[in-house]
Amino acid sequence: MNVHLMFPDRDFDPAVPPPPNAADLTQDLALHVLFEAMAQGDRFLFDAARQALLQGLASSEKITYRQAVLSDCLRHPQVIRDLYAIPLTFLERKRRSWLGVFGRRSSPATMLSSARDVLAMSVDLLRALRRIADRHAADFHSEGFQCFFATLRETLSDAYLDEVDVHIKTLKFENGVLISAALGAGNELDAHTLRRPNREGGDWLRRVFARPQVYTYTLQPRDDHGAKALGEIRDRGIWRAAVALAQAADHVESFFKSLRRELAFYIGALNLAERLASLGEPVCMPQIAAPQAARFVCRGLYDPTLALVGGKAVVGNDIRVEGKPLVFITGANQGGKSTFLRSVGIAQMMSQCGLFAPAEALEVSMASKVFTHYRREEDSAMQSGKFDEELQRMSAIVDALTPGSLVLFNESFAATNEREGSEIAGQIVRALLDEGVRAFFVTHSYTLAHTFQTERGAQTCFLRAERKADGSRTFKLRPAEPLHTSFGEDLYRRVFEEGGGTLE
Repeated sequence: MNVHLMFPDRDFDPAVPPPPNAADLTQDLALHVLFEAMAQGDRFLFDAARQALLQGLASSEKITYRQAVLSDCLRHPQVIRDLYAIPLTFLERKRRSWLGVFGRRSSPATMLSSARDVLAMSVDLLRALRRIADRHAADFHSEGFQCFFATLRETLSDAYLDEVDVHIKTLKFENGVLISAALGAGNELDAHTLRRPNREGGDWLRRVFARPQVYTYTLQPRDDHGAKALGEIRDRGIWRAAVALAQAADHVESFFKSLRRELAFYIGALNLAERLASLGEPVCMPQIAAPQAARFVCRGLYDPTLALVGGKAVVGNDIRVEGKPLVFITGANQGGKSTFLRSVGIAQMMSQCGLFAPAEALEVSMASKVFTHYRREEDSAMQSGKFDEELQRMSAIVDALTPGSLVLFNESFAATNEREGSEIAGQIVRALLDEGVRAFFVTHSYTLAHTFQTERGAQTCFLRAERKADGSRTFKLRPAEPLHTSFGEDLYRRVFEEGGGTLE
């Protein structure tokens, strides 16, 4: 049986490695906060969330498929938690019993016994899965859950599970093992075949008058060689049954593990949705646009990591970017520019892994890959200066870029003077645009922003962090042209004249 709740045509593969820039994405976008909120202390959920979020999906069809499954989960959270408890119960039973399906080097008797016990502990759990499917199949509307529940109901019928129970009981060999064999070359036993045990009851008259000829051999208690020989005959007889049973047990275990892996992502999503709801933050199912549309249209977009860390709702933004692959974000210091950039990156990644988005509404163009290039603080471990380090990271990004990628710049190339930094940044951004790459760029460089306003205004959207007349920040971004100043004097006045804070 296939689960196929994460992909329409395959199971979720935990062996797929994260992208090479996973560490930068996690650090710059504070993704570990999301992973921890989804995991709630469960390491397995943490790893499942991390893998799904960092991998993303390559097509809008796959995103839509996963969104539909997630929508079912959000409507019926308790059913999903009940489903998730079943593979956990199986794995806990197996752990407590120290059971495993042994390899071909194990004796057939050991292999058969272990596999039989694994199947025996699974039957009631398979029945529980079937009951959930019978009870709730009509309430789930996604293609993923409809196929999953249909598979359970067709495969795990009462007649089938009853037959499995009979086979498990029969393979306990409570009345011994019945094996037939033929004489081969040199009168060696050959063609060992496991037989069904003789039925009790039957035609009593036939049993009374039948006089079968029976030959018996009784093994002496201390005949070790004889016991070994009989054991070999027994192993030959049950070998094929042991292999078949081991394969069946392995398939059942594989199914439960796959079900756990795929449901783990949705359990994490439920945990995150409940946590954000408790903070009064909205979520929505984003609409996915084509890469060439260069769309990023949002209402109430916020940074979920800021809300999770602060434990309260945060300011959201309403932004409309259409047909413009480049967005410059300028304005007052500490006005929310970096926070907004992080919210853009998180929303893009959440949308492309099939999650809901941290907004009231969101429409976003697909990105083949997502990259971040953030300014780094001084590090004594650096082998070169900050500017060299920025260029090295940019070089690695360029090597991995593909058309349709999205790059988020946060005060990049500010480690040198404004003229040189603006020139280098300008050349890089022009090359990215020419190759079909989109970019959001937070900068304090008026020279850089004004250059693109003059040269490529039709391709560029300009946002500015809002500042009131009294110098206070609203943490809202508005469409506006770049200014010569970032209003650093506001910070100076707040810290040194008013004594209202400290500079970090």
